[in-house]
Amino acid sequence: MRLSVDPADPTPPYEQLRRQLLDLVGTGALAPGDRLPPLRQLAGDLGLAVGTVARTYRELEAAGVLTSRRGGGTRVTDQARRLPEAARRARVRELAATYLAHARALGASDDEIRAALD
Repeated sequence: MRLSVDPADPTPPYEQLRRQLLDLVGTGALAPGDRLPPLRQLAGDLGLAVGTVARTYRELEAAGVLTSRRGGGTRVTDQARRLPEAARRARVRELAATYLAHARALGASDDEIRAALD
């Protein structure tokens, strides 16, 4: 599992991490039952505060993607792969907006942008 946080990105670090974990679950790179790194370990690896990683894990627990047990660690839930349709659509919109912003920054025309999506 490869995670990173871009300090130059205006998106808060907990949100960057949350999105990456959701993407890993959505693609199957993280499967139900897979154990995530402990809070302190992941925070140290990414250079984040433990509270930042804890917030990410809490939000994903509240969404039903992760479950945590004292002594058992944090794991991907069985229902995690079945993200709610609204959440899936919202993530597709986020990715499309990012693509569009990058393409426009490169000076791509609307026709070039559409052609790249076909």
